[in-house]
Amino acid sequence: MKILLTGANGYVGKRLLPELLQEGHEVTCCVRNKNRLGLDETTLAKVKIWEVDFLDEVALENLPSDFDTAYYLIHSMSASTEDFDVMEAKAAKNFNTYMKTIGVKQVVYLTGIVNEDKLSKHLQSRSDVEQILYEGPFALTALRAAIIVGSGSSSFEIIRDLCEKLPVMVTPKWVLTKSQPIAIRDVMKCLLGVIGREECYKQSFDIGGSDVMTYKEMLLKYAEVRKIKLSIYTLPIMSPKLSSYWLYFVTSTSYKLAVNLVDSMSMEVVCKDQRLQKEILGLTPISYVESINLAFKKIEQNLVISSWKDSISSSRFGDDLKSYIEIPKYGCVKDEKSLKVTDPEGTLARIFAIGGESGWYYGNWLWKTRGLMDKMFGGVGLRRGRTHPTHLDNGDALDFWRVLLADPKERRLLLFAEMRLPGEAWLEFRIDDDNVLHQIATFRPKGIFGRLYWYAMLPFHYFLFAGMIKNIGNPKK
Repeated sequence: MKILLTGANGYVGKRLLPELLQEGHEVTCCVRNKNRLGLDETTLAKVKIWEVDFLDEVALENLPSDFDTAYYLIHSMSASTEDFDVMEAKAAKNFNTYMKTIGVKQVVYLTGIVNEDKLSKHLQSRSDVEQILYEGPFALTALRAAIIVGSGSSSFEIIRDLCEKLPVMVTPKWVLTKSQPIAIRDVMKCLLGVIGREECYKQSFDIGGSDVMTYKEMLLKYAEVRKIKLSIYTLPIMSPKLSSYWLYFVTSTSYKLAVNLVDSMSMEVVCKDQRLQKEILGLTPISYVESINLAFKKIEQNLVISSWKDSISSSRFGDDLKSYIEIPKYGCVKDEKSLKVTDPEGTLARIFAIGGESGWYYGNWLWKTRGLMDKMFGGVGLRRGRTHPTHLDNGDALDFWRVLLADPKERRLLLFAEMRLPGEAWLEFRIDDDNVLHQIATFRPKGIFGRLYWYAMLPFHYFLFAGMIKNIGNPKK
């Protein structure tokens, strides 16, 4: 079949692509920035790429055509706390317009379970998008899921952060809300199972796992599986805003995502029917405990394919990141250091392992302090870490940086700062043909406060950057 995969570099899309290729489908990946796909050369040779932003004005030139099935995996929840619903509606309407020209028989949309008349803004937006897609020139199949549990999913990573960092929790009352978590593996089976099935056309299905649990039960069960002692006390007077701050400071989630998640966690999300899994596909969903164990098998084997944190919408700069790939030459201050290295391959490996568990090779307590300060001022902090311990792709989140360019062949790594700053900052590592390691920190200050910030940091930069290049280039054995 000919498949159009929107959101191909998102959490679900990255996992769905290899499954589609393995089943022999002809896949066109639909992305805003083709440089962020992060595919190996073998996979890249098997797919076609359509670069388009559904929030832009519709342009009906040079379009792909005649698809059997299209996956609609676009959302903007982590990009905004106020107008993400407007953005999601616009993207869906533009998608319908494109499909009138392109031609597609079936569209599969992964959305959220709708159980109540009065919905949170997040769930209402997903429901509105579903209705917009039903108006499109194709047969819609909507799969409605509760929270998705898998290595790298936002729900799993938030539960993981809470349980492994807080032995005692004082929680808001939404932890008593019921949900029906579903493993990412079962989501994949449903997404793949419905394509081309006419009995699934113009239908909406709830999909869920085998367990109906409160969020408190999910936290306690996670702690039991991981052999962590955990006590939870519910505080019914905790406001949604305070709950959002609580999630934001304790976990690696962004504040925007925390606000939208808390807004939805008061809504019960339990399957009303499971016709798709039981009657049409004949699937037996795995349990919540098994989904946790499967997630950790992936983590322990460094096989996490995708993470919500790598989504470009989790960046506070949005898709504008591609405009930062060229480091400005004027109006900037720099810290440039170079070092002749005796083991360029080992040096390159250390460069591409920077951040996360490896740390920053010098003064890690200073980096952690900076991350805490960033969190206090509404930034991303250091808790995002990295998806893989040694491999980086363009667009990956890396602590409070974003990877603009990761090119091991050219022996170059370029990072852009996403921490709160009175300006814009880049950090570049490059090994030249003479095996000289170049480490360049570039800062473009905004106004007088930007320059004051840079000069105030100079004493720290002097020791931090000098120690970092030394430990990356020629570490003590």
